[in-house]
Amino acid sequence: MKPMIKVLALFGILFHSLTSSFAMELKSETLLSSLLEGAPGTEVIVSRVTIPPNTSLPKHWHPGEEFAYIIEGSVTLWQKGKQDVLLTKGQVAKVPLKQVHTAKTGDEGVTVIVFRVHEKGKPERVKAE
Repeated sequence: MKPMIKVLALFGILFHSLTSSFAMELKSETLLSSLLEGAPGTEVIVSRVTIPPNTSLPKHWHPGEEFAYIIEGSVTLWQKGKQDVLLTKGQVAKVPLKQVHTAKTGDEGVTVIVFRVHEKGKPERVKAE
């Protein structure tokens, strides 16, 4: 019986370490946040966003326009009232002001550079109801 307990304990430790090492989280790193000189009260925020494999973001919208450039992987962009668009490495997309949208990754996940332009002091994103 003791050897079986040891085997089960070893299996549990190995399984935990493997799943922990593969567990990923959505990461967002702000690369730049700056006021636009030619548009008073308007700011641009540039972020590197990594979304893990097989992840769907909550539906949301932005108080300004959003532009995305896919660095690695792929993502399906859903926008209310529009057809889904599969974006892959090297492609760009624009999400209009206050457009409800979401993103869903496949088996590889995605890394994207996101540019947001909006009124200073407004939230970067608002969860859709």
